[in-house]
Amino acid sequence: MPYLITQGEQPIQLFYQDLGKGKPVIFIHGWPSNSCMWEYQLGVLPGYYRCIAYDRRGFGCSDTPFTGYDYDTLASDLHAIIEGLNLQDVTLVGFSMGGGEVVRYLSNYGSAKVKKIVLISSVVPYMLQSQDNPDGLPKIQFDEFAEQIKGDRPAFLANFGKMFFGVSLVSHPVSPEILEWAYGLTLQATQASTLSCLWAFALTDFRSDCKAVTVPTLLIHGDHDKTVPIDISSKKAAGLIPDAELKIYEGAPHGLFITDKERLNRDLVHFIG
Repeated sequence: MPYLITQGEQPIQLFYQDLGKGKPVIFIHGWPSNSCMWEYQLGVLPGYYRCIAYDRRGFGCSDTPFTGYDYDTLASDLHAIIEGLNLQDVTLVGFSMGGGEVVRYLSNYGSAKVKKIVLISSVVPYMLQSQDNPDGLPKIQFDEFAEQIKGDRPAFLANFGKMFFGVSLVSHPVSPEILEWAYGLTLQATQASTLSCLWAFALTDFRSDCKAVTVPTLLIHGDHDKTVPIDISSKKAAGLIPDAELKIYEGAPHGLFITDKERLNRDLVHFIG
């Protein structure tokens, strides 16, 4: 399996997949999954592009340090992938938490090596409710998630997966087998990385990072997303990021990379070009 070693005081190994040829596209996965969540994109898009998907530190097959889950460090890991693989004219595709890495990378490192970005079901620009962000989610909601993770992480993840894909008594947009598969991916993380990344995307304010984005941007979000509601995320990000286009998937939940995979793949191919 291919690994890339990061630089700095505490180097770690990042696992990555590298498929196809042509324009490079980097896929940054969401919380609390890993790069395997992109199965239905990596089964199609390598026919058009060179597709690289890596496991965030603490998840999947990458190293699992106890610390280093702040967005500056996570953006530096993305920087290590771009530099280590000597990539140019990259399209960055960030899902949910991964959207934060994309805009923080551009804010910290610039756009010299990035051609376009795609933010899917993204947490950008700011999740937490505050005086200057009254529409955000109250901190008590994240406190409850944290307590459930510390008390019974497998049970929390099983329930979270149902909300993630919009599963209810009357709605079954994915099969039980897909739910079980996605659940298994989340169990590969550690409790420390799961908790630390929860607080990273809950507490990090990306509003100034959004204003630093200078490349064409596509935002994709489902209007039935109960995990990262569109009104507090992509709709606001579209107003902060210059040259941004917002595509709303009607009826789609958070995990639209599976529930709406064909439409998503078409939109990615069209936008990347």
